[in-house]
Amino acid sequence: MPFKANATRRHRIPKQRYRVTNWAEYDASLRQRGSLTVWFSEEAIAAWRAEPGRTRGGQPHYSALAIRTALTLRAVFRLALRQTEGLIGSLPQLLGLDLAVPDHSTLSRRAEILEVSKLCPSSRRPVHLVVDSTSLRLCGPGEWLVAKHGPQRRRSWRKLHVGVDAATGQMLASELTTSDVDDGSKVEPLLGQIAAPLASFIGDGAYDQADVYGRVASRRPEADVIVPPRSTAVSSEMAGSAPTQRDQHLHSIAEHGRMGWQKRSGYNRRSLVEAAISRLKRVIGDALRSRTDRRRAIEIAIAVHALNRMLKFGRPKSIRTT
Repeated sequence: MPFKANATRRHRIPKQRYRVTNWAEYDASLRQRGSLTVWFSEEAIAAWRAEPGRTRGGQPHYSALAIRTALTLRAVFRLALRQTEGLIGSLPQLLGLDLAVPDHSTLSRRAEILEVSKLCPSSRRPVHLVVDSTSLRLCGPGEWLVAKHGPQRRRSWRKLHVGVDAATGQMLASELTTSDVDDGSKVEPLLGQIAAPLASFIGDGAYDQADVYGRVASRRPEADVIVPPRSTAVSSEMAGSAPTQRDQHLHSIAEHGRMGWQKRSGYNRRSLVEAAISRLKRVIGDALRSRTDRRRAIEIAIAVHALNRMLKFGRPKSIRTT
């Protein structure tokens, strides 16, 4: 377990309180997230039918945008595939449109080969990237069934690695792996999805590895690596002549304490990735419904797209009151 600074004294720290200053705007954005017209857009209707193919064999009836729209509705409203088919089928009738509706088998089959781009907003400003990982359950027996009959087998899960923009709260990078994958090994794939300049790379104690510093330095030498050293960490042999970033963190901790280092280095931004993960699990859910790894990866990519789109509608602006 990563080192928790001042764990025995944190209960004495008073809880900070905030007040939302743009409540009317934020309240309207929350209602807009549930509007069907937002997700079933005119763009999706115009590009619903697939373009004629130029190769031999069977031709798709539905475009990739149509399949992605259906799977987005499934993720946002937490539906099974058959319920998704029913929802999609009712929308053209209500809108008076002559659109064919993909059945649940088509949605499942097309999800295996669907290509979802890693959307990373193109920005010229430097990004403060905050990274972390969390667990997502796989489909299995519910709590009541397990309590009554006992677990039939060991429950399995997947690990989601995410990179969040500290300024906007959007997830700029994501990787879904098995549960035994180390957090530090996924730093390079996450950095590869970031197109904007990187101002800093912020992570918890699990990223206190020499390889992590090396990977960030090789891909983004301009970025600061803000990772708390472990409680047993010691300075490198070159700390006196050419101190590394980790050596500088150790020196700052020795001089100002861990709480002082957190404020000076900007490590407190790391709470933003925890808020983003909590938002994902509250809005989308904490379980994966798909049955294959490929479909699970597509499911997460679509969920991240939907969540980022929700944040564009509006975010709360808070000020500290105490």
